[in-house]
Amino acid sequence: MSKITTGAEQPYEVDGCRGVLRVYSDGSIWRSSDPSFKVPVHDDGSVIWKDAFFDSTHDLHLRLYKPSSPSTTKLPIFYYIHGGGFCIGSRTWPNCQNYCFKLALDLQAVIISPDYRLAPENRLPAAIEDGYMALKWLQAQAMSEEPDTWLTDVADFSKVFISGDSAGGNIAHNLAVRLGAGSPELAPVLVRGYVLLAPFFGGTVKSKSEAEGPKEAFLNWELIDRFWRLSIPIGDTTDHPLVNPFGPQSRSLEPLELDPILVVMGGSDLLKDRAKDYAERLQNWGKDIQYVEFEGQQHGFFTINPNSEPATKLMQIIKTFVVEKST
Repeated sequence: MSKITTGAEQPYEVDGCRGVLRVYSDGSIWRSSDPSFKVPVHDDGSVIWKDAFFDSTHDLHLRLYKPSSPSTTKLPIFYYIHGGGFCIGSRTWPNCQNYCFKLALDLQAVIISPDYRLAPENRLPAAIEDGYMALKWLQAQAMSEEPDTWLTDVADFSKVFISGDSAGGNIAHNLAVRLGAGSPELAPVLVRGYVLLAPFFGGTVKSKSEAEGPKEAFLNWELIDRFWRLSIPIGDTTDHPLVNPFGPQSRSLEPLELDPILVVMGGSDLLKDRAKDYAERLQNWGKDIQYVEFEGQQHGFFTINPNSEPATKLMQIIKTFVVEKST
């Protein structure tokens, strides 16, 4: 007996990410208004914060944080670009907010946490461009005759650091390459260094840690592959220059002058081998690169459990990096 159909078939789910993103067969997309990480926000008043527009064209905001009782009159500026495989995440998610509270207090810094356009609606290079615009917003504040004094009264625009978590770490790397040493196109803003926290790099040839990583890992191969499939330009591969710093079409990093870079990985993170290879290559080319690996730690360990011993140790390493590169 033949199947009789009436009307068009109902769309069905073809991809999903952590319960907050669903992609359907007809190309439609559903996004949850709830975060995938439902943890309480620890807002005890020791850090004050607010939101600001940085790109009205794409309706993008950033969240600013500063200690309510700063230890000095002028504070360094520390960007924290959230992760989520370029497909999910937000400055408003509790895990992001809680980590920014800790960064503001422990680093005694102004923290800037920008949103960026997400895939698959906005594939790469959209996220990289938005990261750049978030920096241009800071430059505009530094040059404005009517700046936001909430920021300018405490911020030291000559001591800026750009950090990113996972996909945010990829964005931070691509900004480092684009801006070069001393970030001249951002003057009077001066970038002093970059912190790549488990940066999300890829490539068509699997690394050993990707190939052998356990399926039960917080970021397993299936999810890595899905994030790339949804975020790279249609028709491209994971050797795209924004994805693989050492791909066949990628710009050579050897002749570039780069600001100092701190690379941080968990020893059990499937992305570990790519980040370690990245750091080793740049070190061999004479760049100022520091690589730190936390044995046994998984992807995102510092935001999943920000009060753990490894996360506390990492915060001290970041603080030392900021102090040393500020002088």
